[in-house]
Amino acid sequence: MILPIVAYGDPVLKKEAKNITKDELDLPKLIEDMFDTMNNAGGIGLAAPQIGKSIRVFIADASPLEDEKTKDFKKVFINPTILEEYGEEWGYDEGCLSIPGIRGEVVRPSKVKIHYFDENWNEHTDEFDGMPARIIQHEYDHIEGILFVEHFSSLKRQLLRGKLNNVSKGDVDVNYRMKFPVKK
Repeated sequence: MILPIVAYGDPVLKKEAKNITKDELDLPKLIEDMFDTMNNAGGIGLAAPQIGKSIRVFIADASPLEDEKTKDFKKVFINPTILEEYGEEWGYDEGCLSIPGIRGEVVRPSKVKIHYFDENWNEHTDEFDGMPARIIQHEYDHIEGILFVEHFSSLKRQLLRGKLNNVSKGDVDVNYRMKFPVKK
């Protein structure tokens, strides 16, 4: 089922999400709904807070990017913990399904080491680099209550304030379902 994506300004996006237990919810259904929602919106990552759930779950599917490092990168991350971010820092023009119409360069380390459970509750500690690492860092920020625009300079955030307020009000052109916190 395609769910509405929570827009900038909703308090759930600023909360640190909670770990879940194995039998706490219908995880297969949640994961299926998250992939349906992300794919419908044309995204490559989606965190549970973006669908209004303050839990430590995010998904990634970078296969649409069609390069060697991303073609098979489709994963579910449950109760993840980033153990290390390292490597050369690099900037990339990021966007977010919860903040449509706004993009900007975010500088992040090129590699990440992360501990997590997959959709079958198998435990992993893996290292990723390049675009997979960036997607993980972006989605991990979501479950920590951090939005990509918070990586911008204070001047750039001030310049974007009007656009961000418009997103909160639903005054934005978007072709997927959204839930706006200050809808007129």
